[in-house]
Amino acid sequence: MASTGTPTTPDGPGLLGGWTRIHPVRAAAVAMILVSLVWRAQLASRGYLAVDDYVLIARAAEADLTPGFLLTLYNNHFMPAALLVTWLVTRAAGLAYWPYVLLLTAAQAVLAVSFARLLRTLVRPGWALLVPLALFLFSPLTLEATSWWAVGVNMLPMQIAMVLAIGAQVRYVRTGRKRHLASLALAVVFGLIFFEKALLVVPLVFLLTAFLFVGGPPVRAVLSTVRRYWPSWLVLTVLSLAFLALYGSRAESSLRRPDSLGEVLSFLWQLLGSTVVPGLLGGPWRWLPAGDGAPVTAPPELGRWIAWAAFLALVVLTVRLRRVAGRAWLLLAAYLTLVTALLAATRLGSIYSDVAGAVPRYVSDVVVVAALCIGVALLGLRPAPDHSASADPAPASRDGDPYPGTVDQPAESESGHVTPDDALAQVTPDDAAAQVTAEDEPGDVAPVPAEAEPRIAVPATTYGGHGVLHAEYDHDDHPLRDRPSARPFDAPPRRADTVTGSSRSTAALPAGPAPDRPDAVDGHVDGLPGPSDQLTATPDQPLFTGGRDPEDPPLPAVLVRHREAVSAGLALAVVAASLGTAWTTARFGDEWAVKSGRTYLETVRAELAAAPPDTVFFDQPVPGDVVPVLSAPYNRQSTFFHALPERPVFVTEAENPSLLDSSGRITPVKVDGPTAQPGPEQACGWKVTGGATARLPLTGPRDDWFWVVRIGYLSSGETTGTFRLGGKEKRFPVRTGLHQIFFEFTGGGDTVELSVDDPDVTLCTNEVAIGTPTPQQ
Repeated sequence: MASTGTPTTPDGPGLLGGWTRIHPVRAAAVAMILVSLVWRAQLASRGYLAVDDYVLIARAAEADLTPGFLLTLYNNHFMPAALLVTWLVTRAAGLAYWPYVLLLTAAQAVLAVSFARLLRTLVRPGWALLVPLALFLFSPLTLEATSWWAVGVNMLPMQIAMVLAIGAQVRYVRTGRKRHLASLALAVVFGLIFFEKALLVVPLVFLLTAFLFVGGPPVRAVLSTVRRYWPSWLVLTVLSLAFLALYGSRAESSLRRPDSLGEVLSFLWQLLGSTVVPGLLGGPWRWLPAGDGAPVTAPPELGRWIAWAAFLALVVLTVRLRRVAGRAWLLLAAYLTLVTALLAATRLGSIYSDVAGAVPRYVSDVVVVAALCIGVALLGLRPAPDHSASADPAPASRDGDPYPGTVDQPAESESGHVTPDDALAQVTPDDAAAQVTAEDEPGDVAPVPAEAEPRIAVPATTYGGHGVLHAEYDHDDHPLRDRPSARPFDAPPRRADTVTGSSRSTAALPAGPAPDRPDAVDGHVDGLPGPSDQLTATPDQPLFTGGRDPEDPPLPAVLVRHREAVSAGLALAVVAASLGTAWTTARFGDEWAVKSGRTYLETVRAELAAAPPDTVFFDQPVPGDVVPVLSAPYNRQSTFFHALPERPVFVTEAENPSLLDSSGRITPVKVDGPTAQPGPEQACGWKVTGGATARLPLTGPRDDWFWVVRIGYLSSGETTGTFRLGGKEKRFPVRTGLHQIFFEFTGGGDTVELSVDDPDVTLCTNEVAIGTPTPQQ
């Protein structure tokens, strides 16, 4: 009886249970993505806005949405799309934090799914695919980008651009379709409008193509890469030159020179020894607080050396197992060199040089490349199409095979196993389409009744591959529709599949994917072996990392003889790295949860709600641990609170102004600075009357600067007074009786002059102070 095509569980029909059982690796990937999103959203929500967030919000609150605002550089960064998003959120939610957490989480979701799709496009299937995916999803090096808005709004779009651009280039290399050039260009532009550092995507795409898809010596590989894929480089060169012209017309040079060779060496050791390598293996395990911003790495010495030993062991092992691994590690080294050079050129020689190498956000983009390279090193590249099969005539049927053109073939499954002939599903033509689900990926073949007859392989035409994590080509995107695509390292076509002592010719396979097949990738159909799926397996071979190419080095004898011990050791290493990652992430969350800015804002809001409605304030800097003085003038309270709907009222002159102290509490103002010397008039001090000007010497001189002046006086009537210091003057209202006046003043000197406009009014004062406004204790 024909199957309905609905996956079933042992207890009955169930779409989710059946899909999970048929696609275990993909199900595990989906679960990992969901866990990472929930975990990081929870971690981010423990914190709050920090440092640059307040500056970006303050700028958005005071500006109109104009091209001038969007194209303005922030700290020499070109980020119009980031400014646009911040402006929209600020106008909608003010200083609220939750919209930014939602946006960061949404961007992570897009990035995670895109990266999983890219992994499935680039590398062989196998359980080891979860290793690079886990590294990418949970790496502590990306915690800042998923928690801190000012970092994430730059880095997450850049990482998305990296993933999309690499995917577009891989598809162009394999298919030659020009539409992938448009995708490549759009991906780069997307990254550049959020962060100018996304320009590094251009050399990354070139390096990846040269290292993974073109063989030969370095010089020849570069020349071949340029010659074969020149349309990509033409598109990227035009984009790069246009962007550099725009950016260069607005930016100031950020290049610096290090002070000494020791500074350079210390930076490199800090960056590579304390941040990158430990961070890729679950470190740094210990963080150093950095105020309201994200903490910096401070790994223990033992952990640092263990991480390096494990990393080098991984490099040596994968190079020994995979021919492509060496090129993958060289690709990572090349991109890391670019990032290191850029960081050294812009950070060394500055006040940040001592900690530049310990800041994870500076290398968070390296995680994308590292995860891809580790995936390639572990699993190998997904085989390229073998178009020689398309020229072969249709094969004759074997004796007993009622359906010509099909043959039992070993299929590489999602878990990396090579299925023997007797394990391949055998179904009738009527049941074939029903038994293979639409979401199947490489090696995913639905369970088929064992008694189904006759025994033939599932025809390629019965398979379709779709799904949110399915990174395959569209129906019109087949490699055969254009020119033959390049193989990794220019390997010649291979025609034989070798499986443990037996060989089967690929001539018996279908000539190629049908033009309307959406699931044909790299010249083969997911779930069935294609003309270029050349796999080699031995009974002693660990299959965790999927199939192997004939060109791969032979497995070391020690791995074959001690397979169980090696597998146990690898499992322990994975568990140790997972526990280290969990510990590091939890400690980061503890540091991120401590936010002086949040406490300050909460106190101010409570104080404003309880204050009289006529309360006014003199402007002051916010505490330095909330917004540093280097961010002036956006560290002023008047700009800091601009996005608050209940923001305080700031004035430059008042009779009874208030201040918000460093904790956010409202206090009266006191002027801290030199005062006028006592006056000669008994019970009056300094008398100002009859239109004359009184000269009041100060107890100390004042430099020409921004000050606050307080005058306490007793007046016989209402008039206007004039205050002079160092050739500059300020007019202020005088009221009848005992009053005081505070006003801002710019000037300097050692003698104050006072006069009143009305000669019939007498003003007495012995209280004149010039200095800095401070809270009264």
